[in-house]
Formats: sequence, structure tokens, C-alpha cells
Amino acid sequence: MLSMDNRQRLLDCALKLFNLRGYDAVGVREVVEAAGVTKPTLYHYFDSKRGLLDALLQREAGRLLAEIVPCAVYQGDLVLTLENILRAYFSFVQTHTECYRMQLGMYFSAPESEGNQAIRPYAAIQHQLLEEVFIQAAENHGNLRGRHARYAAAYLGVINAVIGLYLNEELQLTDELVYQTVHQFMHGIFS
Repeated sequence: MLSMDNRQRLLDCALKLFNLRGYDAVGVREVVEAAGVTKPTLYHYFDSKRGLLDALLQREAGRLLAEIVPCAVYQGDLVLTLENILRAYFSFVQTHTECYRMQLGMYFSAPESEGNQAIRPYAAIQHQLLEEVFIQAAENHGNLRGRHARYAAAYLGVINAVIGLYLNEELQLTDELVYQTVHQFMHGIFS
């Protein structure tokens, strides 16, 4: 039981530090000191700092995907589907703020950075989920046909921009904001 506590403590401390200062700025020594364990303990569970990051992303991105995937099912109403997806993101970021901020920081870091390379597969999954929604919606909305990749990227960009404003305490994530965001996005598609 103590060993699982050490593993969880390492993950939790890494999340706090990576969120606060960025993955590249945090060293192994800082993580193990914050967790109250030794370097060999970290290496036992994760093999390396990158292994620690991969385990952390698997845990945290898995939680995000668990919230988004059920909402990313198109059932004939694109506006409702996009609202449900946005609500899932908002719900996640409100309960896992450190995680989302860390992921955004890594996603927008240099492509050759270790953090960016680690987060890229999870970002690709999110993009694919949204792309599939637009592909399915193209059956009902012909003007979406062939544009699904761009619309998925644009919608994910809108989601991250709004969440970025929330993370910087510039707005609150509300149902009204869901409505306004989706309808503004949709206006751009159909105009």
C-alpha cells in the first residue's frame, strides 16, 4: 500500500510542478523532494522523467477523454453535439484545472520539446473525435463535406481559447457561454 502511495504522490507532485513551472523547467530532484521520496523510487516506477510524464498524461488525458468521448457522438443535431462536447471540456477543466493548464502549456511549447511530443498523441485523439463529428454531420449539412479537418481544428481552437480565458480568470464557464460559443462558431460555418 505504501508503494502505491509513493507512485500516486509522485504523479500528483509532478502534476503540480509541471503545471506551475512547465515540464522542461522541473527536474527529477525537485519532483522527488516534493513527493518525499528518493530518485531511485521515481526510477523504479517510471524509469525516467519522461516515463513519469507519460504515466501522468495517461492518467489525466484518460480522464479527459472519458468525459469527452460519450459527448462526441453525433445524433443528427450538430449544435447540441457541439454544446455537449464543450460542456464536457468545461466540466473537466473546472475539476482538473492543473491538468488542463499543463496540457495546454505542453501543446503550445516548441514541437521538438519533450512535453510537446508527449502531449501530441492525446491532442490528435481529441482532434479525431471532433473531426468524426463533422464527418457525420456532413450527411445532414453538405457545406461541411471535405472541411471536417479544418472545422475540428477550429472548434478545438475555440475550446482552448475560451478555456485559456477561464484559466487566466478572465471569464466563467457557464451554460450561457456554452450557448454563445457554439452559436458564434456555427454562424461562421453556415455564413
